[in-house]
Amino acid sequence: MVYRLPSLNALRTFEAAARHLSFKLAAEELAVTPTAVSHQIKGLEQFLGVALFNRLTRALELTSVGEAMLPKVREGMGCFVAAVEHTREHATAGRLIVSAPPSFAARWLVPRLQRFTQAQPQLSLHLLSSVDAIDSNEYVAPTPVEGADVREEDSQIAIRFGIGAYRGFTVDRIFAPDYIAVCSPKLLNSQHPLVEKSDIRFHTLIHDDTIANERARPSWEEWLRLAGVADVDASAGPHFSDSGLALVAAVDGLGLALASKPLVTAELADGRLLAPFDFAVEQCYAYYLVIPEAMAKRPAVAAFRAWLLQEIARDEIS
Repeated sequence: MVYRLPSLNALRTFEAAARHLSFKLAAEELAVTPTAVSHQIKGLEQFLGVALFNRLTRALELTSVGEAMLPKVREGMGCFVAAVEHTREHATAGRLIVSAPPSFAARWLVPRLQRFTQAQPQLSLHLLSSVDAIDSNEYVAPTPVEGADVREEDSQIAIRFGIGAYRGFTVDRIFAPDYIAVCSPKLLNSQHPLVEKSDIRFHTLIHDDTIANERARPSWEEWLRLAGVADVDASAGPHFSDSGLALVAAVDGLGLALASKPLVTAELADGRLLAPFDFAVEQCYAYYLVIPEAMAKRPAVAAFRAWLLQEIARDEIS
């Protein structure tokens, strides 16, 4: 569709002159001369073929046509301003890049993201999943957000699984996972149902080696020791380098796996996994939201942080 319209400058000049009922005041607002305002109005009236103002000796008043036109011009100008501002904000907001451990991203973050994207539809969110978001050594504080440059429009933040000591960053503790033994319901109906913790000796132990630091990795050796179960080979059984694969093996009935309780709520809720024992083991690592201090007040970053803390509070209440 081809629109035959006067210049935007002429409409802007008309709105200012009609609001002030003065070419002089309109000129001051627009930083032009009263003569320039008068020329713009004359040109607009010639385009429309009708007078918009009655030019009196010492006053200016709108004609009936001008009065009818003014509200629509104001509405149109408001729409122009809103469209331009929205486009500028979208163009300059950059991306919000969030890096997170694979299991946390897949099992805790992504299932909740719809609430965030619905609340922030204009935000360009990029989620990166990497084992690099897991601290490799509890005695060495890493650089949580590699390559973050405050001069760029993109905002880079991280969810780390580690010690929480990140200098130069704003840090919020999300939660420290308790590890529980989980298995398929098939094992409860097997030849050796899991009634007592000692019954674990009759089943395969599944090992999750995702965390490189063995001291921070959930281990069957620790679980068995704290549970008071002896005479079980804690190293026996298959090892997986991805927690997702370890849980798939557990769901399929291969054996028992140690899982972070907050990350298997879906499987526990729908019965794909069961926790046969009311017993959990704590670890020294926790999940943290880590934000470069120079980026903390950016609207996209602040919105994500507020939403994440709200989700944590929601889980604590439930």
